[in-house]
Amino acid sequence: MKIFYVVAFAMAIASGIAVCDAFGLNFGMKRHSSVASSTRSSKLFMVIGDKPKVVIPGEKVVVIPGDKVEVKPKKVKTLQKIEQIKVDGKYLNHPLKEEMKNEEVFVSKDAMQVLKYHGSYMQSDREVKGKGKDFQFMLRLKQPAGELAPELFKLLDDLSRDMGQGTLRATTRQCFQLHGVRKGNLKHVVRSIMDIGSSTVGACGDVSRNVMCPPAPFTSPEYELAREWSKVFAQLFRPMTDAFSAIWLDGEKVATVETWSKEVAHHNIDENMLYDNGRGIILKDKTEPIYGTRYLPKKFKIAVTVPGDNSLDIYINDIGCVVITNDAGELQGFNIMVGGGLGRTHNKEETFARAADHLGYVDKADMMECMKAILAAQRDHGNRDVRTNARMKYLVHTLGIDKFRVLVESYYGKEILPWRPIKDWKYNDWMGWWEQGDGKLFYGLHIDSGRVKDEGDFRLKTVLRKIVDKYNTPMVMSPTQSVILKDINPEDKTDIEQMLKDHGIKSLDQVDPLERLAMACPALPLCGLAMTEAERTMPDTLRRVRLLLNKMNLKEEEILIRITGCPNGCARPYMAELAFVGDGPKSYQVWLGGSPVLEGRTGYPYLSKVRTATFEETLEPVLAFFIESRYKFEAFGDFTFRMGPEVIEEYANKYVLGSVTA
Repeated sequence: MKIFYVVAFAMAIASGIAVCDAFGLNFGMKRHSSVASSTRSSKLFMVIGDKPKVVIPGEKVVVIPGDKVEVKPKKVKTLQKIEQIKVDGKYLNHPLKEEMKNEEVFVSKDAMQVLKYHGSYMQSDREVKGKGKDFQFMLRLKQPAGELAPELFKLLDDLSRDMGQGTLRATTRQCFQLHGVRKGNLKHVVRSIMDIGSSTVGACGDVSRNVMCPPAPFTSPEYELAREWSKVFAQLFRPMTDAFSAIWLDGEKVATVETWSKEVAHHNIDENMLYDNGRGIILKDKTEPIYGTRYLPKKFKIAVTVPGDNSLDIYINDIGCVVITNDAGELQGFNIMVGGGLGRTHNKEETFARAADHLGYVDKADMMECMKAILAAQRDHGNRDVRTNARMKYLVHTLGIDKFRVLVESYYGKEILPWRPIKDWKYNDWMGWWEQGDGKLFYGLHIDSGRVKDEGDFRLKTVLRKIVDKYNTPMVMSPTQSVILKDINPEDKTDIEQMLKDHGIKSLDQVDPLERLAMACPALPLCGLAMTEAERTMPDTLRRVRLLLNKMNLKEEEILIRITGCPNGCARPYMAELAFVGDGPKSYQVWLGGSPVLEGRTGYPYLSKVRTATFEETLEPVLAFFIESRYKFEAFGDFTFRMGPEVIEEYANKYVLGSVTA
């Protein structure tokens, strides 16, 4: 019989005692030194020999030879500021509830932290000069599986025109953002979205975020299952507090229940959520039995895909799930990976981007319980003392995947089975025309940096509204900041193509592959973290890279490029073959070595403080080395990963500009 080594891992680290050695647990870490103390409110069981010993949370554990356990009281630690705000907020109510009723055009810093859980960030236009800040609010939708009903798009189109900055922005997590909403309009906007059967709840904050899946609306069993279980997990980990209705609906019920909750009602999700196996997953908290008063240490990202389809960057998530079916297309269970995440801080080696590890396989009947166990492990053992190390990737990295699996199994109560072999990963953005499988078509419409706008002869926002009005077309948001128009009758294809052309929209064959593969975060002027430009300079950056490739006779080369204005990683730069990560005004840290199919690894930092005006001088030697030393058909990202930064830098130091072409 397998013995579960259920140890208060993080408590042992914090107190520097011998528990780790006693259980063979090595918390040594080259790039990160500690994990925060546990916040687990249930009892922890330590197995010594075959006798479980109860360890009361908040007390120091000392292992004594002879299978004896001595428990000493531990001093109560002062909570970090953000953790105290969660406690004082009384389940995401205060002080936001009070401040939404005052006449100010902004909210306080504490209220701003609470507001994130409601799906909004307070921003200001950094380019507006004057006596005070130009306060406005960004609102992010929650759209499990990226689905967007025609009625919801029409509403967002109207709201962005009447109460926003006139544009919509498709994000990298398959949802729309609405920018430029003033505080006085915020309640109306949120209520309108909730009343139509959508939500902003949990789109931001230290909870499970929007659950992703492949955007292709194929009707095959695997893809149907990926969409269905994305909604299951979204519903399973939704915050349960009544703060959302209290603040935005004045305590009333929404006019329409969230669309996805009705679609997965047959899974009895609330019953599965509240099921208590007695191993510490469920807290003694009537309001938030999964999250508790302090929710998670930091944001938590989940994605579901099918074998082979890595259109959604599956390895960057806290939990990635892969649908496993039998030959008849019936669900058997899921492969699970854990510990991905991209946020980092320049010049802090203890923060880093990380691709997920393979945890194992779980049968479908146990999947919700296993997912709860993983989340509970992060809830109780994630680092709440150092917020920059709070993501689950640091817990997985510190323990290692095998010991993290043991930790999860201690909550789960069962053994996680070995990862099942699946087909190789491929990257496809699903742009252009495709058959759905039910006689209808879908069309992937590329959008530069996700910005849905009208500008001169380019009238994307107008034409999308016309198409939706005429054909009642549902959409799916893409993980690459684009949209998919689905359920199109074949006889309507020609008309839709003409409508797009008449409004200045390029056909797919007119889009440069560099543009099609690229992503950028919004950055300036609204993001308070941005060090430099991203979205606004992306077109010129890609134009210059294209000119350089053409000059070096690499016209056919397709390189996956991403740009962000800071190191937080919103456009997933660390997975790209080539990335520009803002590290100062008009300068970037250049990253190389990401996988062309986004599989199982991050890139690496090559050079810092590369000036925007002269980045070609940095790229040309790398491309020259690529020309001279690549394997046949080797992709740029695979080549730079194989060579590594030191070898590339050695070559670049000797390179003479203009001396090599293909």
